[in-house]
Amino acid sequence: MRVVRVLAPNPGLRELDGTNTWVVGRWPAAVIDPGPDDAGHLTEVVRAAGRVSLVLLTHDHPDHAPGAAPLAAITGAPVLSARGEEGGHLRDGERLTMPGVRLQVVAAPGHSPDHVVFFGPEDGALFTGDAVLGRGTSLIDPPEGDLVAYLRSLHRMRDLHPRTIHPGHGPVVLDAVGKLDQYLHHRAEREEQVVAALRAGMRTPEEIVPTIYGDHPQELHELAARSVLAHLLKLETEGRAAKRLRDGIPRWRLQEPRTCERCGRPVQGRGRLCPSCSMAVLQEEA
Repeated sequence: MRVVRVLAPNPGLRELDGTNTWVVGRWPAAVIDPGPDDAGHLTEVVRAAGRVSLVLLTHDHPDHAPGAAPLAAITGAPVLSARGEEGGHLRDGERLTMPGVRLQVVAAPGHSPDHVVFFGPEDGALFTGDAVLGRGTSLIDPPEGDLVAYLRSLHRMRDLHPRTIHPGHGPVVLDAVGKLDQYLHHRAEREEQVVAALRAGMRTPEEIVPTIYGDHPQELHELAARSVLAHLLKLETEGRAAKRLRDGIPRWRLQEPRTCERCGRPVQGRGRLCPSCSMAVLQEEA
């Protein structure tokens, strides 16, 4: 399968060297994540593609999606995304077939609710958008980012047994499973650090960040606090942490997880039943 990277001219803290636009296949080709609405970049994408049959979006963030509509206008190709706002709607498990290319759509929420990845089963190529980067880790920024969903997505991508990862930012990853294992290990390690910080008496993301990210530049600490918050929300979902407002500021503490009296799953707060069982009981009593 022919794969060509066209690097967008939008380097930055989150974008690394810029957004990777992937041209997949040939005459016609699919374009994954056109990136910003930059005339020079889109001209280079069209030159690399020759003829475009589909414009695909992993998600609609401003460093990935704005170029989709103008590229479609130039080429006449439809735009497909999970939200379907720019054109057709992608469904989990859907297969996209073009000459010499077959891609499977895999829902991968977590970085954003609408995130999907594209998997080429014949080549083992996985196009991951912001779900997996070629360098560093993906930011999970609540409320749009959801760490529980993101970890499920990492496991689901690993279950595909990909060989290479073509990320939204950074270089191609040649050991895809190794990278996914690294991501899972990194998140588990971060969680242990957050739990240790709570156990030591720290109560806010801003208090926790210096203990975990002390060797990182100060300008990264605001983003790091968002990542810590994602871990705290995961612990809350699992019933392992709780927050209380003090002077309008959420403060977190560890707690012993409670389990649903009906099914044994984790319960948030002081409830006796999980949300699913609470709904089931209400329906039974109705």
